[in-house]
Amino acid sequence: MNYKPEKDYLSIDVGATYTKYALIDHSGSLKVKSKFNTPRDSVDSFLKKIYEVINEVLPNIKGVAFSVPGRIDQKEQIIYHGGALPMLHGLSLGKIITRRYKLPVSMENSGKSAALAELWLGNLKNIQNGAAIILGTSVEGGIVLNGKLWHGSNAQGGELSFMLSQINGTADDPNNLMFTAGSAVQMIDDIATALDFGDRTDGMRVFKAIQNGEEQARQIFEQYCRRIAYIIVNTQAVLDLSRYVIGGGISSESILVPEIKHQLQLLRDENTLLRKTLDAPEILTANFKSDANLYGALYNLLLQLNDKDLIPDFQNEESSTDTTEDNLND
Repeated sequence: MNYKPEKDYLSIDVGATYTKYALIDHSGSLKVKSKFNTPRDSVDSFLKKIYEVINEVLPNIKGVAFSVPGRIDQKEQIIYHGGALPMLHGLSLGKIITRRYKLPVSMENSGKSAALAELWLGNLKNIQNGAAIILGTSVEGGIVLNGKLWHGSNAQGGELSFMLSQINGTADDPNNLMFTAGSAVQMIDDIATALDFGDRTDGMRVFKAIQNGEEQARQIFEQYCRRIAYIIVNTQAVLDLSRYVIGGGISSESILVPEIKHQLQLLRDENTLLRKTLDAPEILTANFKSDANLYGALYNLLLQLNDKDLIPDFQNEESSTDTTEDNLND
């Protein structure tokens, strides 16, 4: 990173494969970004890489914002479970960085970060009640109620992956939960397998097959979109939202959102009571693509800077007693 701003924020999006980071100003102007392979062998390796990134830009930043997998305790700045990075479970990442650098730090779940990006500068801006559905390895999401991100009682609001997708599967069937049934990665794998593609991760080839009308590809794709429509119907029945935005890597495929809307209409046509009782929400493609979590993480920090109770008093923080951090100070 060679950019020399007056003072910007460092936003870090921790992913299972890559960790992206960027300098972004308070208005949402992204100045420069980069990425590195996420260390998965130990917390020590992970923290060491984070320190390297912060040290690189330290003179030019006035805060650090994280988007991370897992459930986030906003007050204590602790990651629970860690999603695809279980090694992060119990890590007080926010406090470690605050103590080390004496900067304000915030953390937010990755799905909620994407929703915050849309709420700030995307297709949920000025929407009082809406949701972001992010399709990737699993189904992530964030729900906006009364103009604010909804966390729920246990910071698990919007965890769409844990919706039930079927009730007649065997106990160990992974498709019982939307975590697998709504996985875009799994859908691509299923189509590639059905069509005997050598590379089962070749999304471009899969979507070309769908668009060319390959019967097996089309059937699997339509079933997938129907499952996403289930998520929308079930969420809508409880929360009565006005708009859903669909994000994730496959949202750039022009056929995705129209097919989800088509499957939603089919569900409504098949159920007269549903059609007559529940208004259909607006469904759009999310404005932000791969950089959504970077923007959303920063917006979370900006919101918390306006709520001093959520930002630790780093001036009065005691010296860290965290063993991992002490080991990496040198």
